[in-house]
Amino acid sequence: MTAFEPAYLQTHREGRLPAKIQQAYEILLSCELCPHRCRVDRRHGELGICRTGDKPVVASFGPHFGEEDPLVGEHGSGTIFFSHCNLFCIFCQNWEISHGGEGEEIEVADLAAIMLRLQAQGCHNINLVTPSHQVPMILAALALAIEGGLHVPLVYNTGGYDAVPTLQLLDGVVDIYMPDFKFWDPKVAARLCNAADYPEMARQALKEMHRQVGDLVLDEQGVAQRGLLVRHLVLPHGLAGTKEVMEFLAREISPHTYVNVMGQYRPCGQAHTQPLLADFLTAAEHREAQRLAREAGLTRLDQRDKLFRWL
Repeated sequence: MTAFEPAYLQTHREGRLPAKIQQAYEILLSCELCPHRCRVDRRHGELGICRTGDKPVVASFGPHFGEEDPLVGEHGSGTIFFSHCNLFCIFCQNWEISHGGEGEEIEVADLAAIMLRLQAQGCHNINLVTPSHQVPMILAALALAIEGGLHVPLVYNTGGYDAVPTLQLLDGVVDIYMPDFKFWDPKVAARLCNAADYPEMARQALKEMHRQVGDLVLDEQGVAQRGLLVRHLVLPHGLAGTKEVMEFLAREISPHTYVNVMGQYRPCGQAHTQPLLADFLTAAEHREAQRLAREAGLTRLDQRDKLFRWL
């Protein structure tokens, strides 16, 4: 079997990475990195919805053992939690980071050093959490990390609100895409994350991601090397539109899509302001969501024990 090599190493050898970095930083001059298209000049101090300039802002990093099994393996997923977010989900479980901006602005070289440190700790991958608004800095740090010997898969762990032109810059860079598909109904998306176009943007983004990396491929130990892994957080009272999301994945992405139908919803952040979000998810609701996924034709469902308020 041919030894695995991250896509970014070939892109680096072919000399294509510097142009991607330059193009990404040019976008910051009138920022359209994500579908919000704020068009602020992030290179010269202006801030848009994500409240981030042109330097990396990191909340925390370290080996993570709570991710999906194909990412965790034996030594954990090397997660880097970026501060801020380009979505404002009112039920966010990382409220202090995404809404509050908890974290520290660092230099690109520091971000590269974090990547190499996580690899040295034995992590199976570099897992970029909430990266959509920090793509230029990630690309620049990656170039430095490659020179330092980085050689593990790169995971793009996103809320799913991504612009296709930005994703196209990541073609040949990202090995594993791990997007959320949060909502199917634009009205629900507008109410819960202030982005009515979220469903359409997520559909476009997932199609582009799958075009680049295909279905999830695992090594002999069951650790992910390349491909698409989709997360769908089941919300109480059917708010997420699980049936439609699962049918879309099976029919328009691939029936072999690896999907985590997540059952760990709990009221966080400002969820109490929406009566239907004030309830915990029940085991029955989660079982129904998994049934809908199987009925849609999806067979690669992440299997882990979930916690619920009642059975």
